[in-house]
Amino acid sequence: MTGAGVPLAEGDEPVSGPVQPSGLLDVLRVASVVLDAEGRIVLWSPQAEELFGYSAQEALGQYAARIMVHEEHLEMVVKLFADVLRTGRSWAGAFPVRHKDGSTRLVEFRNMRLLDDRGDVYALGLAADQSTVRRLERDVALSARIVSQSPIGLAVLDTRLRYVSVNPALEQIDGVSAEEHIGRRVPEVLAEVDAEAVESAARQVLETGQSLVDVFAVGRTPADPDTDRAWSVSMYRLEDAVGTVLGVAVSVVDVTEQHRAGIEAEAARRRLALIADASARIGTTLDLDRTARELADVAVPELADVAAVDLLEAVVAGRHSKLGPAEAAVIRALAVRADHAADALEAADPPGQIARYGPDRLVTRCVRTGEPVLVAEVKDEDLAYIARSPEAAVLLSRAGVHSYLAVPLIARGEVLGALDLKRTRDPHPFSADDVLLARELAARAAVQIDNARWYQNARDTALTLQRSLLPHHPSVTGGLEVASRYQPAGATTEVGGDWFDVIPLEDDKTALVVGDVMGSGIGAAATMGRLRTATKALASLDLDPARLLEHLDRITDGLDHSIATCLYAVHDPRLRQCRIANAGHLPPARIRPGRAPELLELPTGVPLGVGDVAFSTTTVGLEPGDLLVLYTDGLVETRRHPLDERLDLLLSLLDDTPRPLEELCDLLLRELRQPDNHDDVALLVARAQTPGRA
Repeated sequence: MTGAGVPLAEGDEPVSGPVQPSGLLDVLRVASVVLDAEGRIVLWSPQAEELFGYSAQEALGQYAARIMVHEEHLEMVVKLFADVLRTGRSWAGAFPVRHKDGSTRLVEFRNMRLLDDRGDVYALGLAADQSTVRRLERDVALSARIVSQSPIGLAVLDTRLRYVSVNPALEQIDGVSAEEHIGRRVPEVLAEVDAEAVESAARQVLETGQSLVDVFAVGRTPADPDTDRAWSVSMYRLEDAVGTVLGVAVSVVDVTEQHRAGIEAEAARRRLALIADASARIGTTLDLDRTARELADVAVPELADVAAVDLLEAVVAGRHSKLGPAEAAVIRALAVRADHAADALEAADPPGQIARYGPDRLVTRCVRTGEPVLVAEVKDEDLAYIARSPEAAVLLSRAGVHSYLAVPLIARGEVLGALDLKRTRDPHPFSADDVLLARELAARAAVQIDNARWYQNARDTALTLQRSLLPHHPSVTGGLEVASRYQPAGATTEVGGDWFDVIPLEDDKTALVVGDVMGSGIGAAATMGRLRTATKALASLDLDPARLLEHLDRITDGLDHSIATCLYAVHDPRLRQCRIANAGHLPPARIRPGRAPELLELPTGVPLGVGDVAFSTTTVGLEPGDLLVLYTDGLVETRRHPLDERLDLLLSLLDDTPRPLEELCDLLLRELRQPDNHDDVALLVARAQTPGRA
């Protein structure tokens, strides 16, 4: 117990009652012996029995010198004993004593004079085996040397988790002296580390006795206040020899370099994963807008919080573009994506909008030079060169844009546009690694974007050509009321060679034609145009349908080995009939009032361009009010359904419910056209009229 008037060491608590004993004296096994003024043993502790071999009964009342000291040392011992009693000075040292078994051993002694209440003098001797004392001294010295010279930071916390000891390595790690540690808790010393979590872990170790090894901690210390550092912290509960809990030992290893290497490795892994993801997700179609959206979707949120894909308008139009130093950039926004940044999204150019960016704008510099433009830390004055307008700059400031990066979209040596990236929520500015990653993404996407824009230009050209070749017929011709539709394939598929025609003939007769050139693109559209022109010329000769197809077959055979299907029908309102010839085409449908719709049974024939195969003409009745539906395979064929099933669906839609022909065309396209259909459609619907009816 702490005696009155004895100052407490810093960090100690006042003692108000019994405390657990220390185990150190138990390890030393300190023996106590009291001699009277004549040198006789008057007190003899159990530890003395163990150390010297004599029981209390054997030792008490005996002269200590006779049983404990060898004869050769007797004179010296008597003198030392007399000096202690006479002068009162204590004596300490190692001295050889004689054990009961006759052996001699060195014993560490502390001798001092005692006075009782009557003034009688006694000598107190405290003794311990010197080998035990030396072993403990060596252990303490070794521990102290290890602690002081260890490169690992070491500390001891007491049971209230206050520092009671730190080594020089921990002083260096923390940037705080040992004196500033002692008596303080971890949060009081390290304010910018997650000290509460560290202290909570220490408390758990103190309460459970279960060690914690390699607990990870990150933060900043006074030793390096501007840099995040990482440490591996281990904790062990300290107990003495009898199990008394003394506190917690803490070891701290600086693992900042390993932590940074791990972060870099993880960043490299994420970059590779993002590039792999981009390779799989970008360019799934040849649709320009969708390809741009795929690039923006990959960039957000992995690389940026806001991403915009912009193309030079000249590039979109199929022209090459090279900007001069003082030339503005005319840019069309293709896609924009923002993650929780509504103001930044509002500040961006809406997809499809064309904007003019002055020569001083950063995106203009990017597309002019073909080099990335990085503003790692965006200031207010930078926003004026990023945004399209002062109003947009205000929105970007409100969104918290703090870092900006624009990388060029370059394909086949041509700058197409730019990938524009901004960070709002991600606290880290764009780094050099981010620039490399963005360039890689832009390079991969640019090729897909270039493919899409050239395909779109070619498709638009072919579609324009094809539409220019399709007829603009009157709604009523001769004895027929006619409606038609042409619907190109999806945006990701080239235009095909489907066509239809309505050709007025003499005597109110009308020729109806539907055909499909195999293949796609401009070549198919051009072949379709030549066949349509030839069909119109042959129709004017009033040839039998079979004979007309034979002529078309020879013409087709000479058109670069082209192959086409064709259905040619001539309606005669006076005879109330149609003569029809088929060259490998799907059969037309006929709807007669009061009867079930039917597919006309015609000899199929072979496609045009096969050659040397005769065609035949079939005559079918077509009364006033009857409908004839001609179509190409794009209307009914799909990859997922049998053709017979689709033809049955067509017939089910062709009931005898009276409806306008335009409405019927819309119904058929709406119900039969499939989203996954990659073929164009030509549809021609004719209703027979009473002869002479206008």
